[in-house]
Amino acid sequence: MTDLLLQSLYSGVLVGGAYALVALGLALVFGSMRIINLAHGELVLLAAYIAYTFETKLGLNPVFAIPVAIPVVCAAAAAAWYLVSRIKRDRELNSLILTYGIGIVLTNAVLLGWGADVRSTGSAWLQDSVMLGNLLSMRSEVLSFGISVALMLALWWWLSRSWYGRAVRAISSNRDAARLMGIDPRKTELISFVVAGLLASCAGVSIYASSAIQPSIGEALTVKAFIITVLAGVGSIPGVLAGAMLLGITEALTVTLASSALQELAGMLLFLLVLYVLPNGLFGVAKRRG
Repeated sequence: MTDLLLQSLYSGVLVGGAYALVALGLALVFGSMRIINLAHGELVLLAAYIAYTFETKLGLNPVFAIPVAIPVVCAAAAAAWYLVSRIKRDRELNSLILTYGIGIVLTNAVLLGWGADVRSTGSAWLQDSVMLGNLLSMRSEVLSFGISVALMLALWWWLSRSWYGRAVRAISSNRDAARLMGIDPRKTELISFVVAGLLASCAGVSIYASSAIQPSIGEALTVKAFIITVLAGVGSIPGVLAGAMLLGITEALTVTLASSALQELAGMLLFLLVLYVLPNGLFGVAKRRG
């Protein structure tokens, strides 16, 4: 029983790494623009299907599809930003409706282009087992976790050290004051969407490499990414990893100790519990006065 629990915890951590990779882009846009991009999961899905096409048509490892997926998904993210930027009134509410519509368009585009069948990688190298002591996983899961941590560190460095990263943080803190300091909000927000598209590209290829995909999972990915963003607290990059691992471990333990039918319910209960106990998230900062 102990070995089973340890394996469940290990699997939950690896799944949490994949969830964190999906949530990073949504958390970046939400933190900088206070906009929930409901099409983010579909951007991840688009990258996953590009990886599928890369593998089936060219016979190459899906990981090599990342340089191809990045410009396509970033272009789609930039188009979504352009449409959102045209909203002048009730931006938060109207952007929800708009990005939800964009997500539906992308889902149907995937259905038209690739069909509704379930797809998964045929790469034996990615599906090979990797042993860590008595703990078992696929090579793709370990690779996905490593990519997630590396991108999280890169994003943290970009936000804290680069000029545009600091501009994103300034816009999220006080848009009007940032404009007075010479920061162009529109250009900064576009950069946020493009960086989110880059992260979604890596997440989509990673998901295809480690699990099965189908057009309907885009919405589910968006919901999980939003849950993790709220668990983390707005603007907390380390919180994204912690929230994703907490969600992954909760789901894995639920499957092991109860039933796979309760997996999604357990995630939502965790979300509601953290929201009730810690309204600002695990690492969120309470709103300051003045």
